Amino acid sequence: MKKFESQVQIIKHEILKEVATLAIKGTLDKEYRTIYKKIVKGPKSITRCCIYKEKEIVKERVKLAMGGNKKNKNIIEVINSACEECPVNRFTVTEACRGCLAHKCSEVCPVGAIYHVEHRAYIDNNKCIECGKCKNVCPYNAISDVMRPCRKSCGANALSIDENKKAVIDNDKCIQCGACTYTCPFGAIMDKSFIVDVINILKKSKEENFHVYAVVAPAISSQLKDVGVGKIFNSIKKLGFDYVLEAAVGADAVALHEGNEFAHTIDKNGLMTSSCCPAFVSYITKNYPNIIDKISDSVSPMIAMSRIIKNEDAKAKVIFIGPCTAKKMEIMQDDVKGSTDYVLTFEELQAMLDAANIDVNESEEEILEDASFYGRIFARTGGLVEAVKQVIKEEKLDVEFNPIICDGIKECDKALKIANINKLNANFIEGMACSGGCIGGAGVMNKSPKDKMEVEKYGQSSVKYGINDSIRNINISEVNLDREFKKSYTK
Repeated sequence: MKKFESQVQIIKHEILKEVATLAIKGTLDKEYRTIYKKIVKGPKSITRCCIYKEKEIVKERVKLAMGGNKKNKNIIEVINSACEECPVNRFTVTEACRGCLAHKCSEVCPVGAIYHVEHRAYIDNNKCIECGKCKNVCPYNAISDVMRPCRKSCGANALSIDENKKAVIDNDKCIQCGACTYTCPFGAIMDKSFIVDVINILKKSKEENFHVYAVVAPAISSQLKDVGVGKIFNSIKKLGFDYVLEAAVGADAVALHEGNEFAHTIDKNGLMTSSCCPAFVSYITKNYPNIIDKISDSVSPMIAMSRIIKNEDAKAKVIFIGPCTAKKMEIMQDDVKGSTDYVLTFEELQAMLDAANIDVNESEEEILEDASFYGRIFARTGGLVEAVKQVIKEEKLDVEFNPIICDGIKECDKALKIANINKLNANFIEGMACSGGCIGGAGVMNKSPKDKMEVEKYGQSSVKYGINDSIRNINISEVNLDREFKKSYTK
């Protein structure tokens, strides 16, 4: 199976790899300005109108690969020099227009943007506000919608177009899910990277005597399918990590915590939502403040695993490796800050491996026996619900569990709208911002219809079927798995 899906991802990978290579060598500060020469070899441009434009875009990408604009707290940034190729006028009347007498399109237009010449409709794009009402009423479907892919993918409605026809991110609405970074066909939107910070931590650990842990999300099973998770874990160790652990163990701990939390608070609250997806939690806090008190107080599996590690090892630094750009935002939030030190996506992991000349195929197979089946299937939609059901069964909790599973932010929004007026026929919402769950995250190298099956196989390979069996050697009572949403999100 191919490693990457598009030329956009390949270019991003090459830039991340070059940044990582120089960081490993210790010459990044001196040489980062020359990276564009390796990417854009010339003499002719490959992806843009001219080689000078191509070089400028690569330079901007290099800055983001090195951490981006520190003043902008948003993890996702628009590369203005790259944002120029999309259609400017969203709605267009096509040749399918029959010049009907009804003129429903102009009748419904609230700003008078549609006019008729010899019965045929035309749109004045200087007046059009892109409401879409004309398209909806046309009996011939004669009006085409060419909404930009970035805007179309943004379920949080955080993207708009400015007077220069460039995409603009509204930080107050953005949930950092990264859908726009994955769907933009010109690579004009990119997530900031911590790859340099991680490489520096690995170097310092040898000098300053602390231990660096890699915590890997179970969605890794959907990547590099022909290799196997055990070889990937072994390859990560070769990068200099002291230990490589499954985030799925943290998922087991969260499932146990959340299941018991549900059983003991549901009569009082009437509804609980999951809290493992930071983009989903952010969406609630930004759009449904009345439901904030319904969010589970359980931390995410990433934070849980980080706290478990640091409870056992005072000299630990924890790097989470997963498919999610929103996790980069999560670690900065006040109520969990200091738990996980940095986040890498699967794309960034592959760039580090390539920079270090580590071939995953040549690595030995690690034996993974820590997490349960249920912790591992957190990677796909519905996995959390199955885990909570298992907790209720194992703990013999006397509670009615009536969940609704939301696959993608649009489904989440539908459920939250109904819950907001107390009409939801469920008492638990599992919310995943990305379609398919974590396996559909923006930081993956590739997506496939078989991804869910790969996660299932990874789960079934566990020797610990029960959740309590997975965490029996962890003193959970010493680890704080609570998160204070009300205080942190209503400031």
